[in-house]
Amino acid sequence: MAYDKTLGELLREQGITRRGFLKFCATTASMMALSPSMVPKIAAALENAKRPSVIWLSFQECTGCTESLTRSHSPTIEKLIFDVISLDHHHTLMAASGYGVDEALHDAMKENYGKYLLLVDGSIPVGNPAYSTISGVSNLDQLTEAAKGAAAIVSIGTCAAFGGIPHANPNPTGAVAVSDIIKDKPIINVSGCPPIPVVITGVLAQFLTFGKLPEMDELGRPKAFFGQNIHDRCYRRPFYERGQFAETFDDEGAKKGWCLFKLGCKGPVTYNACATMKWNEGTSWPVESGHGCLGCSEPNFWDMGGFYNSLSTPTIDIAKTAAAGLAAGAAVGVAAGALNRRKKNKAAREHETVTINDLEKGAKS
Repeated sequence: MAYDKTLGELLREQGITRRGFLKFCATTASMMALSPSMVPKIAAALENAKRPSVIWLSFQECTGCTESLTRSHSPTIEKLIFDVISLDHHHTLMAASGYGVDEALHDAMKENYGKYLLLVDGSIPVGNPAYSTISGVSNLDQLTEAAKGAAAIVSIGTCAAFGGIPHANPNPTGAVAVSDIIKDKPIINVSGCPPIPVVITGVLAQFLTFGKLPEMDELGRPKAFFGQNIHDRCYRRPFYERGQFAETFDDEGAKKGWCLFKLGCKGPVTYNACATMKWNEGTSWPVESGHGCLGCSEPNFWDMGGFYNSLSTPTIDIAKTAAAGLAAGAAVGVAAGALNRRKKNKAAREHETVTINDLEKGAKS
C-alpha cells in the first residue's frame, strides 16, 4: 500500500536521486524563507514522512486555481510534491464520475479521518445553499462534513480565502469564505486569482516537514509569500519615487517602463510574491508585461475602485520626493566631484614625486 511507504521510498522508486532530493529540500527551504541550516532537517523529515491523503473540494469557482497548478512547468517542485501525496478526491482531475466520485470522497474521509489535508477552492453560498450543490448536497453541508476529519484546511484562491468574485457587490448568492464557516480547524489562505503554484506546494511542504502550518499574517496567509507588498518588490518602484508615471498604456512613459500607478496598479496595497516568483516558468508577471496589478490576492479586490482607477493618491508626496531626489543627486554629484578632485590631486602629487626622484637619480648618475 502506498500509504505505508515513506516519501523517501516513493521518491527512490521514481528514480529521484539523493542529490535531486537535497536540491528539492534546499529549494523548499528557500521558498519558505528558512535558513540553509534547515535543509538537513527538512530532508530528514520529508524522507520519513508518510504519504498524506489530500481531499480537494471545489465550490463557487472558475477552475482557475486548478488550471494554475496543472499548467506549472515540469519538472518542478509541484510535480515532486503532487506525485507523492495521495490526491484522493478532486472533482475536475479525477477519472471517476457519478457515484464513484462520492464513494471516493467518503472512503478517503473515513480511512484518513483526522489526518487528511482539505484543500478548498471557491466561495460558499449561504444566501441560499441551493445556489450551488454537488450530487444534491449543498456546498455548505459538504464543507462542514469534510472539515470535521481534516487535520488542516488550505483555502486555495481568493474565492475560498475571502469570498472573491462571487462575494463582490451585490453578492447575490451570499458568498462567504471558508474561514467564515469553519472556526475549529487550522486554516491557511493561499489567495490570488489564481494563486501562484509554488505557494501552494510550499505550504504543503511545510506541513509535511513540520506537521504544522507556516507563520501567517493577519489575514491567515503564509508570511514567506505574502510578507511584503508587490510595490516594494516591483522593478518599477524607482519611477514611482521620481514621480514618473505612464498616463496611458501606449504613451512614452509606458514605453519607457514607468510606474503604472495612475493606470490603476494596486501594487502598493497588495501582498503577494508575483514580483519575485513570476509566472510561466518565471518568465514574467502582469506589471512586467505592461499591466498594473489588480490586487487579486486581497479581500474585496473586485470592488477596489475598478481595475483602471488609481488609488486616491500616491502613498508618497511625489513633489517632495522628487525634490529630495534631485537634492540628493546634487549632493552625491558634489561629493563625487570632490572625491575625484582629491584623487586627481593625489595622483598629481605622486607623479610629481616620482618625477623629482627620477631627476635626482639622473643627476647623481
